[in-house]
Amino acid sequence: MLGNLIKRKIDANRLANIFVNSILQITEHGFEDIKEMIREDSAFKKNPNVTEQHADNFLLIITVGNLEFLDDHFEVDEAAEIRKLIIEKFANIYGVTYREFEDWLSQTRSFISSVNHPSKNMLYGMSKAIFHKFGLNDYQEDYFRTLKTPNPLFLKRMDDIMSNFLWDWDQFFKKHKFHLN
Repeated sequence: MLGNLIKRKIDANRLANIFVNSILQITEHGFEDIKEMIREDSAFKKNPNVTEQHADNFLLIITVGNLEFLDDHFEVDEAAEIRKLIIEKFANIYGVTYREFEDWLSQTRSFISSVNHPSKNMLYGMSKAIFHKFGLNDYQEDYFRTLKTPNPLFLKRMDDIMSNFLWDWDQFFKKHKFHLN
């Protein structure tokens, strides 16, 4: 009860700042862990060549995954405003227009959807997108490589890791009280 009294009020702009900075920080630091996990995974017959070129795809996959969960925690108009502010902030950071960054997100969302079809599980889709965007099929044993599908054991391990990159809205709302304006 006392926790509800001392919650800090936060508006959409401040929330978007926190969200963007957190996503940038976790993807920057977490990318090295992802590379190492993939290199050491027993599902691969040879060491996958994950490079810094994959970092942008990783950021986009994590961002899309997290944006998909906004609607679960906010009213439609609130989620739309927060999403807009997040895209604006990312566009400014990357020196592109709002439309360009929104297109990158849309392309990534479409890619996740296509590799994850017919499943609607976003976490699973994020793991599959990592597999395909990082070109990991070539490093698998013959059976899965021929099927052009990720080893299910690898996907399970990747799901466990990717869950650490999802925003913890329950924890956030324990500390903050959101208001749109």
